[in-house]
Amino acid sequence: MNLERETRLAVRKGKSFISSNVSSVQIIVLYYVLMVLIALVLFYLPFFRVPGSHVSFIDMFFMAISTISVTGLTTFPIDEVFNQYGIVLLEILFQVGGLGIMMISTSFFIVSKRKISLKQRQLIMTDMNQPRLSGIVRLIRTSFTILFLCQLFGGILFSVYFKFQGYYPNWKHAIFYGFYQSVSAITNSGFDVTGNSIQPFSHDYFFLLVIMSMIFIGGIGFPVIMDFHEWVIYHFPKRKHKLPFRFTLFTKVAFLTSVLLFVGGALIIFFLEKEHMFKGMATSTQWINSMFYSMSTRNAGLQIHDLNNFQVTTLIFFAFLMFVGCSPSSVGGGIRTTTIAILGLYILSFLKGEHSISIFGRNIDDDDVRKSVVVFILSLVMCFTCVIFLTSTENLPLIAIILEVASAFGTTGLSLGITAQLSVIGKLIIAALMFIGRIGMLYMLLLFVPKETRDMGYNYPTEKIIIG
Repeated sequence: MNLERETRLAVRKGKSFISSNVSSVQIIVLYYVLMVLIALVLFYLPFFRVPGSHVSFIDMFFMAISTISVTGLTTFPIDEVFNQYGIVLLEILFQVGGLGIMMISTSFFIVSKRKISLKQRQLIMTDMNQPRLSGIVRLIRTSFTILFLCQLFGGILFSVYFKFQGYYPNWKHAIFYGFYQSVSAITNSGFDVTGNSIQPFSHDYFFLLVIMSMIFIGGIGFPVIMDFHEWVIYHFPKRKHKLPFRFTLFTKVAFLTSVLLFVGGALIIFFLEKEHMFKGMATSTQWINSMFYSMSTRNAGLQIHDLNNFQVTTLIFFAFLMFVGCSPSSVGGGIRTTTIAILGLYILSFLKGEHSISIFGRNIDDDDVRKSVVVFILSLVMCFTCVIFLTSTENLPLIAIILEVASAFGTTGLSLGITAQLSVIGKLIIAALMFIGRIGMLYMLLLFVPKETRDMGYNYPTEKIIIG
């Protein structure tokens, strides 16, 4: 069955899918809402709690959304509320929130050898933010397998390293926290379950380089992982192929943008803080710290210093990196790397007087350009509006509020420590931002779009207006 036939069948069967008035985007959002409610119920079970711990409903609701959106913002110390079973529960929820509900459920279908229907493929396509049905199950299978193996390898590596480096006194704690760090890095969750994040590792180059690599893998995008997997298969072992391998345009743009943001971010952070926060450190330590924050601010939200010690200028730059976030179809939030890349190309083409946007020998579709502009502007307006609201409801420094808003929207989790001080209204605003950041601004817009739109059948006359 070819792609065109699959698409036609999908449209024909759409009315029988739950309801003729419900779109796949609305169903996926509903699934994430249900997962938040399930997480909320599980968090109240005594089995996962420290005896005698008490948390208000609004704080636990905030925690449920933060977990499913793999953000990392919390209003209470996790190690004082959840026991080790509770932390294991968090790791399971990180998988659901980070990898996606449909990826987890489809992986179980694949393992149990159950047939995946066309309706399920539609939901997978929506949850994974993919433009077509073709190859969607293979994408799920490959991405899930690679990410699972990365978590397993990382867990073993960290466990052995923690034990022999003396970070933890016995194998039980080394294995427990080793696997937690691995899962946290791949899913970009950024939750602090020890009370000091990963600050004890601030001078451990090996640990920081490994965890940066794992954060990068989680945030680069599932289609990119799939493409590199296909590239490896194509070259090793060598065998005859009908067609030559070619990376998709998405992979090229997402990978290039991620690398540029990482390198550029590290350079800017280094020069901003080398005579301030990093003063007195060895040059190599300054560089490794700059690289770490360039990676962590866009993806994981882990920290190796008290953020209050950074300059305001650096914190504003952190907010920008968090606002951009990860690549589409990954574990992270934000406006996504391809959005900022297309906007940059659009501005460049305008300055060069070109009427089309091209990169790597391909033209960018006009519809993708419009989506990028809409996502960027509406996300910026939403974050700005939230900052305005929070400045009126919270008696907190402006830079702390800006960082909190950017952290919530980018599902990053970095904070200046004001999350617990937020009012009920403030917590609800940040919680809404975390949920939108996980779902994506584009899908939040499509949530309110009718399933079927009708073409007017005519166009209005075109007339120019004065701009600028």
